[in-house]
Amino acid sequence: MSAFIVLGAQWGDEGKGKMTDYLAEEADVVVRFQGGNNAGHTVEVGDKQYKLHLIPSGILYDDKLNVIGNGVVVDPKALFEEIGYLEKEGVKVTPEKLIISDRAHLIMPYHKILDKLKEEARGKNDIGTTGKGIGPCYTDKIERCGIRICDLMHEDVFEEKLRENVAMKNSYITKVYGGEALDVEKVLMDFKEYARKIKPFVKDTSVQVYDGIKANKTVLFEGAQGMLLDIDHGTYPYVTSSNTTAGGVSNGVGIGPNLITSAVGIAKAYTTRVGKGPFPTELNDETGEWIREKGHEYGVTTGRSRRCGWLDLVIVKSATRVSGLTSLAVTKIDTLAGLEKIKVCVGYKFNDEVLDYFPASLDDLAKCEPIYEEFDGWDESVADARSYDNLPENAKKYLRRIAEFTETKISIVSVGPKRDQTIRIDEL
Repeated sequence: MSAFIVLGAQWGDEGKGKMTDYLAEEADVVVRFQGGNNAGHTVEVGDKQYKLHLIPSGILYDDKLNVIGNGVVVDPKALFEEIGYLEKEGVKVTPEKLIISDRAHLIMPYHKILDKLKEEARGKNDIGTTGKGIGPCYTDKIERCGIRICDLMHEDVFEEKLRENVAMKNSYITKVYGGEALDVEKVLMDFKEYARKIKPFVKDTSVQVYDGIKANKTVLFEGAQGMLLDIDHGTYPYVTSSNTTAGGVSNGVGIGPNLITSAVGIAKAYTTRVGKGPFPTELNDETGEWIREKGHEYGVTTGRSRRCGWLDLVIVKSATRVSGLTSLAVTKIDTLAGLEKIKVCVGYKFNDEVLDYFPASLDDLAKCEPIYEEFDGWDESVADARSYDNLPENAKKYLRRIAEFTETKISIVSVGPKRDQTIRIDEL
């Protein structure tokens, strides 16, 4: 039995899509357990590049079962647009390859409207959401007025809940935010069509995943975003609305934690983040811009440029603690080739203390000064390296320090975006 997690160990954008695609070759089942189409995973296969947002990365294989778990919030419009995009690219998406939890909550049109109106109302205090309706959908889930896919499968139940919710949301939209009211009849008509199209994909995915594990199938749980965007353990309030850590798998899929055998944290060889919030190792200089351009650090979903900085091992060590990571996959080490010196943050100086974890208060985090260790860089390109021995000695020293500081072995090193630009060092 093998059931392992792949998740981000930083602020997202670590290369989870590529790593999931690479590891999916060894899996029978690939499962998304949280988030929605606010995620963006880029996968390159040969000369083709695929951009995925909601559908698990295992969809690019014909013989894998892909699962959207109950912890995911599903926008039917975005789902079928993504299916259409994949099929145009020659990727089959059928109910034999993709199943969706009947307990997953639906992103409704009013969620997207409220998401944008709330962000506008926040003004300079905006959170920087993608405007996809993710937060408002999770809000309704916790407030117990959300609409689930199982409701969509029962026309009368869905219509009753929809009319009640639209009446309530229209009041907020028009009276609080000065927006335009939704036409409930149009929403009802649209979702009747979505119900017809989605029905063949709908299953009790908790049962399907559990049965697969018990039948000794290999199951890969694919995380979206990263540990520092977790609603509980991230840099709140600049976080997503779900649990992005390993603990989110049990609730987001409906299986016991005792069934999970390992957790792989994806860590970029430097640090990036999108949007607001403290960033102790950020480089607002030529080096930061050089990393951004060489690493193509622009969002898959939003296109926004990412803030770039030196590798923050305090963050990665925190991720290993919170998620119980059993190994690390270090990505984009190829981006650093050409730098004369490379720095790594190994602690924060805060008042008269030295911290090896990041504090809960963003005010405190903003006052933290990074404590750096400096490494000699390497001029050689590593893009053609296909084994650990092929890597420059200075790159190996860099990797050894990551493993030593985090007390976590490195199992994989990525030297480029393609599947074959992946070096396997150790078993998961």
